[in-house]
Amino acid sequence: RKADMVEAIIKELHLQRHYLGKDAIHTVYVGGGTPSLLTAKEIDALLETIFRHFAVADLVEITLEANPDDLSHQKLKEIKQTGINRLSIGIQSFHEPHLQCLHRAHNAREAGMAVKLAQDTGFDNLSIDLIYAIPAPDHEIWQQDLQTAMGLQPQHISSYCLTIEEKTVFGRWRKQQKIREMDEDFAAMQFEILVDHLAAHGYEQYEISNFCLPGFYSKHNTNYWKKEKYLGVGPAAHSYDGTSRQWNVAHNTRYLKALAADRLDFEKEVLQPCDQINEYIMTGLRTKWGCDLKKIADDFNIDLYEHHKKYIDDLIFRQFAVWQGQQLILTQRGKLLADRIASDLFLVNE
Repeated sequence: RKADMVEAIIKELHLQRHYLGKDAIHTVYVGGGTPSLLTAKEIDALLETIFRHFAVADLVEITLEANPDDLSHQKLKEIKQTGINRLSIGIQSFHEPHLQCLHRAHNAREAGMAVKLAQDTGFDNLSIDLIYAIPAPDHEIWQQDLQTAMGLQPQHISSYCLTIEEKTVFGRWRKQQKIREMDEDFAAMQFEILVDHLAAHGYEQYEISNFCLPGFYSKHNTNYWKKEKYLGVGPAAHSYDGTSRQWNVAHNTRYLKALAADRLDFEKEVLQPCDQINEYIMTGLRTKWGCDLKKIADDFNIDLYEHHKKYIDDLIFRQFAVWQGQQLILTQRGKLLADRIASDLFLVNE
């Protein structure tokens, strides 16, 4: 039951109230599963618990992930009154056959309507998700999707490449030849169309998959990329305290059982300095802020440039990266190879 899950999460918030120490909370993100199914009363209860147990900053960003088909005018009015001040709407596509292909519950009309209704209700910080490289004969549908998105003028857009994993519905469909994965060149071309189209409409690409109008970057996701501490609550939620990472049991029944007995069921990994540096390289290089080599030197007493001098010099020479002070920042060309460049810069545990 949904009510049991909300009760368990409230209990976990109480048990984890010391996890972040005295650090103030600047963002709250209600996501994972289908949080837009929560009632206003349930959202109120969760937020009230957070405000009671944690130091919350004045200008806190509170985001709710929502499916378009859950967002009626009445529902949005109720959500607005809870203190939620940012919505992330999982649209994926405005093209009906693509939504059916992705097994989405909403249709193309509901996708656009959800954004307009949210704007009419007074939400002025909206993010939408779009997926590219969905099988298609050419790029026309993707260009239309982007045009439709621009017509709605959301403050933020997250856009991800369709990837087909083995043990998913798509994986099974691929085996049955119901769906085919587009090749890398097709996906790269759609990514370039995305970047150019959004730049022409004033959106800044501040992370490889994330774009925003000036001043509207996601504070929450930026905290992850900058390796700030965070607490995750609920089944399968991850937390990070600066030196270790832990993740809750993913099984709902086990999660509920543990909380009913006033205990937490999680696994924990203490991160070696090397792992922490590598994670920072991986996430930092994806952002417009890049990788701060001074931060690595100050925090870990390691000079990354000395470790990879020849490689980094070559990146600069080939215009895959630039220096801004001590920040190593990837160029547009470099971003297409971000994962490979990051892994080449990784340090190995000795």
